[in-house]
Amino acid sequence: MEHITLLIGIVIVTALVFDFTNGFHDTANAMATTISTGALGPRVAVAMSAVLNLVGAFLSVEVAKTISGGIIDEGSGIQPEVIFAGLVGAILWNLVTWLAGLPSSSSHALFGGLIGATVVSVGLDGVNGDAIVMKVLIPAVAAPIVAGIATLAATRLTYRLGRDRSPEDTAKGYRAGQIASAALVSLAHGTNDAQKTMGVITLALVTGNVVAPDSDPPLWVIVSAGLAIALGTYLGGWRIIRTMGKGITDIQPPQGFAAQTGAATVILASSHIGFALSTTQVCSGAVMGAGVGRKGAVVRWSTAGRMVVAWVLTLPAAGLVAGAAALLADQGNAGITAVAVLAVLACGAIWMLSRRKPVDHTNVNEVGTQEPVGAVTAALRSVAPPPAGAASAAPEDDISEHTPEQTPTPAAASSTTR
Repeated sequence: MEHITLLIGIVIVTALVFDFTNGFHDTANAMATTISTGALGPRVAVAMSAVLNLVGAFLSVEVAKTISGGIIDEGSGIQPEVIFAGLVGAILWNLVTWLAGLPSSSSHALFGGLIGATVVSVGLDGVNGDAIVMKVLIPAVAAPIVAGIATLAATRLTYRLGRDRSPEDTAKGYRAGQIASAALVSLAHGTNDAQKTMGVITLALVTGNVVAPDSDPPLWVIVSAGLAIALGTYLGGWRIIRTMGKGITDIQPPQGFAAQTGAATVILASSHIGFALSTTQVCSGAVMGAGVGRKGAVVRWSTAGRMVVAWVLTLPAAGLVAGAAALLADQGNAGITAVAVLAVLACGAIWMLSRRKPVDHTNVNEVGTQEPVGAVTAALRSVAPPPAGAASAAPEDDISEHTPEQTPTPAAASSTTR
């Protein structure tokens, strides 16, 4: 076994940076509905999620094995610079979608980056097509649908069971259930997403002959990946939390409980069998299912449509960026340095753009200015009866579709104050 070289060290640091962006990009998966309904304060919610992400990282390594020895052929001759290029593509796509407030898939950004860099560097033979289809593409299509249908049924059952009780009587219990289910989603997120970085670091160690092929991630890899995703989670991806909690549908505590429970079940089951699915897609599908499941609620399909477009673009977009980075990185040390410098400059530019209209824990639940109501939403509103308690909630329920990053008007902000 060889010692860790400078290049492998750079790859490991870059992988942990990706893990960090994964954490704040995907915080919304666990905590958006809990924050939007007021079950937990924003700061408390992200702190709890961070701790449980760290705990979840230690519970399984099945997904890490899928990454390190599944989608990419360890024996195809890929070098550490290829992995570095793949990570750069994934990080930049994560930041672009975070800036737009779109809950795209960090997992698919990583897969797309690794696939794009590998194809450019060593050709199609370096990619395991069967593993991509069976463990990435099929779960990508099936998981949000399964989560949405399960949550729709759970939401309707929840409202049916509580139909003879007043909302005031059930609110406390549902909020407690939301906290418990949000904790379960955070734990599940750690078992799935933290392992992806573990798998990438292990793959880099294999390519550098530091560990043997088919090895489990070393303990220090598990600890560092868990800490990186936990730190990113604690800082909170407030832009995406706003979209998930307020941009898709108006979530009530029973819906939040049903959505989080359904999502956690799907994620944990997938982690157990080694499916490296997108927790973002699962949780987004669950939120949409919760919106459809509540009588009188309306899903903002224009926002959902933008999310789906981002999902479709994630693999190819991250792959194209990573492929370009791989072409440059293959030129030697100067090329690797150029990729690193360009990546840092791009990340800095995205950060500066985000400061123009900052979103944080103080305004995450505010709703943006109105945009024209989509045709699907208008049709649903024309036939759907108002939800229970609509008289008191009318200002909020009547908010039309909006872009999450627009500056809230005073009227909109006051209507969402809890």
